[in-house]
Amino acid sequence: MKLTGREKSELFFEGVVTVILLLLLNLSVLVIITQAIQLNPGLRDGIFIIKQSIVIGPEHFQLWSWENLFIGLMGALDIWVVYWRLMRRYHQMQLYHIIDELHFIAEGNFGHRIPFKLSGDIQHVVESVNSLVDSVLESMTEEREIERSKDELITNVSHDLRTPLTSIIGYLGLIEDKQYRSEEDILKYTHTAYLKATQMKALVEDLFEYTKVQQTAAKATFNKLDLSQMMEQVAASFELEAEKQDKTIEVTTDAKPLTLDADAEQLSRVFNNLISNALKYGGDGKHIYMSAVKLNDEQIQIQISNDGPKIPQESLDHIFERFYRVEESRNKETGGTGLGLAITQSIVKLHHGTITVQSDDELTTFNVVLPIKQDENTAGEDRLLKLKNETSQMV
Repeated sequence: MKLTGREKSELFFEGVVTVILLLLLNLSVLVIITQAIQLNPGLRDGIFIIKQSIVIGPEHFQLWSWENLFIGLMGALDIWVVYWRLMRRYHQMQLYHIIDELHFIAEGNFGHRIPFKLSGDIQHVVESVNSLVDSVLESMTEEREIERSKDELITNVSHDLRTPLTSIIGYLGLIEDKQYRSEEDILKYTHTAYLKATQMKALVEDLFEYTKVQQTAAKATFNKLDLSQMMEQVAASFELEAEKQDKTIEVTTDAKPLTLDADAEQLSRVFNNLISNALKYGGDGKHIYMSAVKLNDEQIQIQISNDGPKIPQESLDHIFERFYRVEESRNKETGGTGLGLAITQSIVKLHHGTITVQSDDELTTFNVVLPIKQDENTAGEDRLLKLKNETSQMV
């Protein structure tokens, strides 16, 4: 940190004034001690005896006079006092510079950082201030991202709701205006309106589930559950639907029971979403495979695969984004909302795990890796995340 000319002058003046005051103080003390010795013969004789008692070698060595001894001690003390005063003043100037930098940052220059490299505790202050600014900037960036995400969510929801809603209003309007020729036309119009309303219902339900997962992450209840049994139950619940499409669901695990800490309801939603996707978009595929293996003492890997059409690589890069749907899947039969995999990813993250997808000509596989135990530290991360989001919204 470079001092200004004014600050250097202040330091010099501080040193001069301190030296003058110390000299006056030393002179006053010296005069007082001199008078005390002159007025007390016993003290004077005692000092003389001490001086005569110190001998070095064969010759007598006379100790310095007490005046010289006093001046030496006071000189050393004065140097320390001057140094202490100047360093104290210098540290005050450093703090003033730090405060000026803070005012500059507070004016909106959040990209600026305090460039000083100081020593001692003041450097810790500088590092703490820079870290605080980084944290505030990160919070502001997250807040903007949250706002952008909310705007995007509203835009996507509005778009996806408007299309079926327009169709519903249009067909019901035809019936209302009696623009039909027969009862078959009425049934056709109402059936189309019903299908569009069903699509809207699915979208609203998925949207509600997605927002619930995002907003209530801290309320997850982790309990020990048997993963093997859960997978078999989920597969059994889809058995009839799979038979209608001439598909089979196979479940394999490397151990029974295979236990882990998880929220049973939310983890079940993960399996439901992934199997539903396999049934909707599996095309002419005939098999859905569910497997779970224990990778090590800390993690379990779950795979859900199907032998349906390959997902293009450009779609794999965006498949977990909200409202994203592979173009081939945008049809009336599937009616996907594009929220299922986003919900799945949110739940997996809530469980402190990861989910990835890979697809080739033979299989499309979703890989989910979950920790076996949710310890107290990781269980509290969701509450901290929620608190951080709330804090960012108040910045």
